[in-house]
Amino acid sequence: MATVNEITGSSVNSLMQEYMTIANNLANASTAGYKRRVNAFSQILETVQNTGAQTASEQSVTLGIDFTQGHAIQTGRRLDLALQGDGFFVVETPEGALYTRNGTLQVNGQGQVVDAQGRIIAGESGAIVIPKEVSISDLNISDDGKISSGDLTIGRFRIVEFENRQSDLKPAGGNCFAAVGEAEPALAKNTMVRQGYQESSNVNTMEELVGLITVTRVYESSMKVLTAKTDADKNLLSVAMG
Repeated sequence: MATVNEITGSSVNSLMQEYMTIANNLANASTAGYKRRVNAFSQILETVQNTGAQTASEQSVTLGIDFTQGHAIQTGRRLDLALQGDGFFVVETPEGALYTRNGTLQVNGQGQVVDAQGRIIAGESGAIVIPKEVSISDLNISDDGKISSGDLTIGRFRIVEFENRQSDLKPAGGNCFAAVGEAEPALAKNTMVRQGYQESSNVNTMEELVGLITVTRVYESSMKVLTAKTDADKNLLSVAMG
């Protein structure tokens, strides 16, 4: 059976992880397409401390990603694309495909459409290449992701959905997700592209700040318990040693 020190120490570590989760959410409050991370350990621990029902180590901790759609913000920029629906852009990397909601795109020196980090955004037939004679200001992107300029069809973005398996998507850095478990991408059927818009982060700054206060309060309470138990153990040892 775990000791009080071990349980409390584990709780402190979990609270620190939640603190970092909230800090990361706040840092990305202005990142296009960002999906907030969810960690409700402090709420569980606060309930345990108030009721004394059972230890937090026996409780299930909620960890995950909130895929709620952010607001569409009009920018007018031709390569700002917001997805309306549950779809994702496909990002090609040396380690395999990743998935993102961030449609703030650009064109690299080879004419390929890439994200802000220079990673290729996949089309239905590989990289999308904008001909040199085509001006970015002349690009038109339809609701289904088709890219054209006048009568010239350039390509179509590969946009995928995961139906009911979004819970199997895991953060992979760079505002992207990796598909794990049983998550299998399928061509999107219910997602529309909106040109000239960015999807805002779904982080609610005020809610995150309230969460930060809660974590701090519960952390301080847990540290007091840990300190008191340590002091009591020292006193007992001192008496035993004579």
